[in-house]
Amino acid sequence: MILYSVTVNIDEDVETEWLNWMKETHVPNVMNTGLFVSNKIFRLVHEEQGSTYSFQYFAKNLDDLNIYFEKHAPGLVKEHMDKYKNKHVAFRTVLESVD
Repeated sequence: MILYSVTVNIDEDVETEWLNWMKETHVPNVMNTGLFVSNKIFRLVHEEQGSTYSFQYFAKNLDDLNIYFEKHAPGLVKEHMDKYKNKHVAFRTVLESVD
């Protein structure tokens, strides 16, 4: 199992609108690629500025994740950047299950 984690710190002035957009539009668009088997959303409990969320997408293997990166991620990332430019900071990590 592969975990693709996207961590986003969002400005408080757009947080509610952004979170709704993420839940109603962005995450469903990512899941509709058919390359992830499930997803989770977490909010960092202690944060000093803005709010930080972790969007976790689970893929069966690296091949599926690489297809996502090549065919879908550029457009989805651009849409997010265009909509919330200068209102967020994001970083991405890929982890592999070792059980």
